[in-house]
Amino acid sequence: MATIVETNTAALAGKDVDPVTLDLVENGLRNARYEMDEVLFRTALSPGIREQHDEFPLIADPAGKMVVGQFGLSIPDFLAGFAGEIREGDVLLTSDPYSCGAAISHANDWLVVMPIFFDGRVVGWASMFGHMSDVGGKTPSSMPTDAKTIYEEGVVIPPFKLYDGGKLNEDALRIILNQVRVPDWNRADLNGLVAACRTATRRVQEMCARFGVETYVSALDALLQRNYDAMKTLLQVVFEEGRTLSFTDYICDDGVGYGPYELKLSLTRTGERVHLDFSGSSPQAIGPVNYYLNENLARMFFGIYMITVADPQILWNDGFYPLVDVTIPDGSYWKPKHPAALNARNHGIGRVFDLFGGLLGQTNPALLNAAGFSSSPHFMYSGNYSGGDRKGEWFQLYSIGFGGIPGRPLGDGPDGHSLWPSFVNIPCEFLESYYPLRIEKWETVADTGGAGLHRGGNGVDVAYRFLEPGTIAIHDDRWLMYPWGVNGGAPGARGTKWINRADGEREILPSKCHDVPVRPGDVLHFVTWGGGGWGDPLERDPALVAKEVRRGLVTAEGARAYGVVVTEGEADLAGTEALRQEMRAQRPDELPVFDMGGSMDDILARCEEETGLPAPKKPVWT
Repeated sequence: MATIVETNTAALAGKDVDPVTLDLVENGLRNARYEMDEVLFRTALSPGIREQHDEFPLIADPAGKMVVGQFGLSIPDFLAGFAGEIREGDVLLTSDPYSCGAAISHANDWLVVMPIFFDGRVVGWASMFGHMSDVGGKTPSSMPTDAKTIYEEGVVIPPFKLYDGGKLNEDALRIILNQVRVPDWNRADLNGLVAACRTATRRVQEMCARFGVETYVSALDALLQRNYDAMKTLLQVVFEEGRTLSFTDYICDDGVGYGPYELKLSLTRTGERVHLDFSGSSPQAIGPVNYYLNENLARMFFGIYMITVADPQILWNDGFYPLVDVTIPDGSYWKPKHPAALNARNHGIGRVFDLFGGLLGQTNPALLNAAGFSSSPHFMYSGNYSGGDRKGEWFQLYSIGFGGIPGRPLGDGPDGHSLWPSFVNIPCEFLESYYPLRIEKWETVADTGGAGLHRGGNGVDVAYRFLEPGTIAIHDDRWLMYPWGVNGGAPGARGTKWINRADGEREILPSKCHDVPVRPGDVLHFVTWGGGGWGDPLERDPALVAKEVRRGLVTAEGARAYGVVVTEGEADLAGTEALRQEMRAQRPDELPVFDMGGSMDDILARCEEETGLPAPKKPVWT
């Protein structure tokens, strides 16, 4: 456990903070959090951070509770795993999930934690982690899809002082950077993380000087308390006393032939508190898809979902944590035992939001979202230039793909959007300027979004033509289990991946693979899943369906899933009415709340015929 060394140990007096001052502090923190992002984006070199913004900032109170942040992490768990003193000027670094209670969840995430001192005392913490495009290991980008231990996934950094009293530990950093393939990227990205935390530190210190330490810290307490009070009310309004809600979704496979992995979540409210229970989920995966989920992060995901759906104006933070109990069984998918591999945990992160959507929507189906966040697709390409001025030079690309967002109560899911709202795609111009490839196609795929009153977002087909020999790697999911539809909506389409070889051969790829050789002229089609549909498709406006046919978002044949007949780009109203009457007569009177695309047994039985890939083997507890 860390020991915080302060030269000023006098107790702080609590103060009542007037609404205007509280608003100033709140917005000052919000702005500081966004300034952290901008500092990093302008400092980083890797495209994953500089272009796609794969990073997550946080500003916390003196106890380490998050007051503002994007995605969150658990500073208290980090401090619990750090043995030593922490003083002013120290900057702490780790990439080891097992040493920080899963404050981060795989070794590619480098986590920087910095105490914020003012007048000799800790007044808060600044923290940020970013996904490093490479941290060594046996494959470029450090995400081997067949890894069975974390030792195969690159350098794993235990918690240590990167800066001790303001002085850089150059020897330790040199050892770390010696393990990675593109050390200039890692150095720049790491410097950006530190600079961002120092920016937050300055902004907090300025507020302490402006308002006084007692007022600033009391304002943090008030923001946390406001969140607690709001969540207490929400829990009692949304969840019935004593009623247990449960929902199950699946990770399709683990990269080494086992799956689907059952992910079960149950919720029970007792008095003011709720209990989130992950019992009943599958055992830890043999392959690297395990998601080591910190209990505080589970609380945070729950709070994000609740507050975003119910009252998005609330500044969500850690204040409500005492209202939420969490049970995660040891040895399960959600809490694997060391040294289980963790690099592909991005699929589990996506499923958390689908799980909460399916679970919390049961209390009010009108507010239920379909599935479709689901995963965060990754594509990697690397090799050495074979000729020209750059002959022998190493190139390496790590990028995040987008899929279909689910249909929602208020409208359609966006087409080809990121799992994370703040992520953006890498521009084609950037890719073609810095890498030996051409983008032949980058477009949404018609009919991949599930049909519904509100359509699920379409997936995308990105076609990469390779200009140099190299290897590629893919991390994706939803190739077997469908993104489910809700309230009568249809499931979205699965994701698919294949290479059209330069010699004319077509090679189907699994959703998780690495070290796949490519040659000049080969074209990879990276097609992502669609979002599930929301509501009865036969209630969708025929004119809107016809417009989407004209726009290429739905085909004329796909329009029939909505009971709409489209002729020459316009809705045939008489034909539509006749088709809809026929479809209504052939279906049950009561539409299912969830449409999973069939039973598990049926999906597995149809697997090879429909996907061209063998069905995975059922995982078992050991």
